Amino acid sequence: MKLYRTNSSVLLEHEHQTHVLPETNLDILLARQDLHEHLIRTIASLPTVAEVPADAPLLPPIGTQEVWAAGVTYFRSRSARMEESKTAGGGNFYDRVYNAERPELFFKSTASRVVGHQGKVAIRSDAKWSVPEPELTLLCSSTGRITGYTIGNDMSSRDIEGENPLYLPQAKVYNRSCALGPCILVSEQPLKSSTSIEIEILREYTSVFRGATTLDNLKRDPQTLVDYLFRDNVFPSGCFLLTGTGIVPPDAFTLHPRDEIRISIEQIGTLTNVVG
Repeated sequence: MKLYRTNSSVLLEHEHQTHVLPETNLDILLARQDLHEHLIRTIASLPTVAEVPADAPLLPPIGTQEVWAAGVTYFRSRSARMEESKTAGGGNFYDRVYNAERPELFFKSTASRVVGHQGKVAIRSDAKWSVPEPELTLLCSSTGRITGYTIGNDMSSRDIEGENPLYLPQAKVYNRSCALGPCILVSEQPLKSSTSIEIEILREYTSVFRGATTLDNLKRDPQTLVDYLFRDNVFPSGCFLLTGTGIVPPDAFTLHPRDEIRISIEQIGTLTNVVG
């Protein structure tokens, strides 16, 4: 089943029917560790509406939750970080992170900085080398249970992070640097390791970059990432955790204003954003 957030309501799509969740407090709903079971119990009493239009502008499926991210979880990401940091002498820093037991975790965004499907993402005004990072994103309950999945776009300023690893917050955390959507796939079962993640970037209606990977290239188990995030930390309303990227454009590529970014993950759908 899938949860969508619109300007007026939260919609639940299940078995080819779309239902309205009236007066939904997303913080309370998304914090539940029994989210799937709760929605199954509730669905019979919900009114139905027309299906969610495929091209509808949607709000990010988030309440006031924090968004966190894991880094260097794919070998391709490790290689890219080493390459961008070699002039600063920090290349082997990322190799050590990739091979360490403890994952890299960092704060990515508050809810107010997140955009949804068809929303405009941003590149930093002081960055010269910016890329999108397509990532499977976990919905975590207040108890640290993975209850759902969405698509995340972790907008990143590679030149700023490459100059010095300590600049990572500036390279990663700024207004409209994160997109989530188009929905939350609520599932009791983890996604299969064969699940594909794909990205395409269009410039003036022409494809300028395409890439794909699968979850079996993710080095770290998603629940392990969540367990580390919840160590000595509390998330009363739950949280979202981006799990890292396995797709990195070539070094000569940087985003331009008005580029269209399409990220697709099997079972979830396609998150589309324009650089603006």
